[in-house]
Amino acid sequence: MTTVDHANQPELHPEFHPEHILTPVLLGVDGQGSVQGVDQETEGGRALPRAFLKWAGGKSQLLPKILPRLPKRIGTYFEPFVGSGAVFWALAREGRFDHAVLSDRNAELITSYRAIRDDVEDVIALLAGWSHSESFYYALRARDPEAMSPVEAAARMIHLNHTGFNGLYRVNKSGLFNVPFGRYKRPRTLNKPVLRAASRALRTVDLLVADFEDVLPAARPGDAVYFDPPYVPMSGTASFTAYEKSGFGEPAQRRLVLALEDLQRRGVHALLSNSDVPLTRELYQGLRCEKVQARRAINSRADKRGPVSELLVSV
Repeated sequence: MTTVDHANQPELHPEFHPEHILTPVLLGVDGQGSVQGVDQETEGGRALPRAFLKWAGGKSQLLPKILPRLPKRIGTYFEPFVGSGAVFWALAREGRFDHAVLSDRNAELITSYRAIRDDVEDVIALLAGWSHSESFYYALRARDPEAMSPVEAAARMIHLNHTGFNGLYRVNKSGLFNVPFGRYKRPRTLNKPVLRAASRALRTVDLLVADFEDVLPAARPGDAVYFDPPYVPMSGTASFTAYEKSGFGEPAQRRLVLALEDLQRRGVHALLSNSDVPLTRELYQGLRCEKVQARRAINSRADKRGPVSELLVSV
């Protein structure tokens, strides 16, 4: 593994301004379960696009490290593990790409993105009529999103995301969402400007339910790929990778390394983030790896939530 001293970082590209990045906070939310600080991000009186979902492991805090390591100008931007899409939204705010392909194996997540893109006003109307209570949360959680319309499924995901414990998205082996109710006094389950800005940014974006390997053949020189896979656990009990029922274990991590090497051979710029553990250091041996510090977002012990080393791998 080729490591790079964190102190010797490349200069930010001329169009990148760190003050445009939100102050990083735990999971990007305040004590009320609302996303902090970005309602003021406007241009010409309209909200700028940003994540409408909270996400454990979201990359807002690492944007000052990630964005300079992506090309100044991107043909098609691929994000095969989109999650809350922090990197996509940041690139969209800067107008850095001509086209984007966002994908994930989490079908419920992609359904939500599509509904925001195609039917945002219907999603807003549905969210506006829903209450915040523990009983409503569990009744909504018990509904099968596959039996709902895309608009209903999207509204369900947004509401549960902003009222569930710590903004987690976790499913059991049967694929059922099982995050408990969060103790927020005034969660903001509906943010109309944010949803409408997201809809505008997604209008020309391809949204796919797909394994990462299935979308990469379309990548060409001049494009860029950012991988934010489920991280290799820091310990045997630290895994929060159950964002879809089949999980993402070591065989999938090794497939990801082969995909990186293939993109390198094809001249496609790619960047990947993952935990800094013995397995990842072995997997990425021979690739350019940089250690960066990130705040540990979730741990049952408060004394284990401090800075942790992560890897940025680029080809």
